[in-house]
Amino acid sequence: MIYKKCIGSDQSKTAAQEQVEGTQKIVVFQQNGSGEKKVEGIRRYGNSRFVLELVSIDETLPVVIDDARKYIPKDIRADLVLDFFKHPDLSQDLAVVCRDKKIPVVASGKKMRVKGTLTPPT
Repeated sequence: MIYKKCIGSDQSKTAAQEQVEGTQKIVVFQQNGSGEKKVEGIRRYGNSRFVLELVSIDETLPVVIDDARKYIPKDIRADLVLDFFKHPDLSQDLAVVCRDKKIPVVASGKKMRVKGTLTPPT
């Protein structure tokens, strides 16, 4: 099951209104709840500076994913993407999609070399 959820935002706001108010949109991609603690920290300590969108995959995945379009939306709109996917094929394809859209990605602990993706050690 893949689901998207907006957290801590008035969904009627436009992107321009969000920028004027100084908020940044962060889209968090997670698998089986792998980013929940980080999302909670952003909500708790972000002081309403961020609009969060959560994209979760909670189903069993095949060992190899040749085409990640089923799992990664085309219309990603964000100032920053956080990658908490466990599946390396999803992380790689997400990084490529975000590179093409010029959206920076933070994918802690991952070993990939896609321009625009930061991979700090965990």
